[in-house]
Amino acid sequence: MPEPAPVTAPTAAATELDDSQARQLLKALGDPLRLQVIQALAQGERCVCDLTTDLDLSQSRLSFHLKVLKDAGLLSDRQRGRWIYYQLKPEALEGLRSWLAQLQERCLLPAEPCP
Repeated sequence: MPEPAPVTAPTAAATELDDSQARQLLKALGDPLRLQVIQALAQGERCVCDLTTDLDLSQSRLSFHLKVLKDAGLLSDRQRGRWIYYQLKPEALEGLRSWLAQLQERCLLPAEPCP
């Protein structure tokens, strides 16, 4: 099966997600190890070397999960020397929060009467 195209994360000015983007974000967040990575990165930018130690993961396993999160638009990265540093993209989290709020609003609408 071909890999899904990476989601373009919304910018800070436009945090609206379509259902496809929301689905990819939720799928990326649905793995327990990726949630651990997200929680670690919620503390601020982190180097892969620190994440492997703190999360007790091999570099190859961590790299796989970081790629999924980055492809979903949840992370940004930068290289410094031989190390790559990752951080959360707040605008992606805001887009997901906004999508969930809209979903909640729709759930509260009364049902249409039956004919």
